[in-house]
Amino acid sequence: MKSLSLIAASLALVGLSSAASATVVINQGITEAEVRSAQTAWCKALVDISQTGASKGQAAAKALAEQVIDAAYGYQMGAVLFKPTLTVAPQTFRTNRAGALAYFVGGDTNFPKDKGFALNSWTACESKNAAIFIAGNSASSMGNVMITDKAGKVTTVDKTWTYVKDTAGKLRIVVHHSSLPFGG
Repeated sequence: MKSLSLIAASLALVGLSSAASATVVINQGITEAEVRSAQTAWCKALVDISQTGASKGQAAAKALAEQVIDAAYGYQMGAVLFKPTLTVAPQTFRTNRAGALAYFVGGDTNFPKDKGFALNSWTACESKNAAIFIAGNSASSMGNVMITDKAGKVTTVDKTWTYVKDTAGKLRIVVHHSSLPFGG
């Protein structure tokens, strides 16, 4: 007991009392588990949008896609560097929310070639990373995403994502590049 009293007295002398434990610490660092969780959530959302489209129609799929985009992507923070898999010039890159939504569910006359990638009867989705690079409050991953349709056909895409944490500590996709593997 005497040693605990001495420690408490010493801490008080240097200005470190129990009040120091109430110090607010903000850590925007990203963990590997958070990256993997975000990838799993993205895959689940893709399948959910697809199944919603099949069972309830395009309008319901669009409403769900809006929720997913708002929850997963960083459009509320500014431009997102989104290059979807199946886009062509002059609308290859989707730096705003409307462009992302059109790619996922179609139905936007400003993006007439978009038929709704998320509406392709997807039943499963899995992400396999080649590598994940984490640097404090940002993380990038690169690898493949395998998406299975209702006929059992698997489409593999090359995928790169970059995440940052928003002010609430939620991971947001700020770079999303997707392409079909080179067939050589």
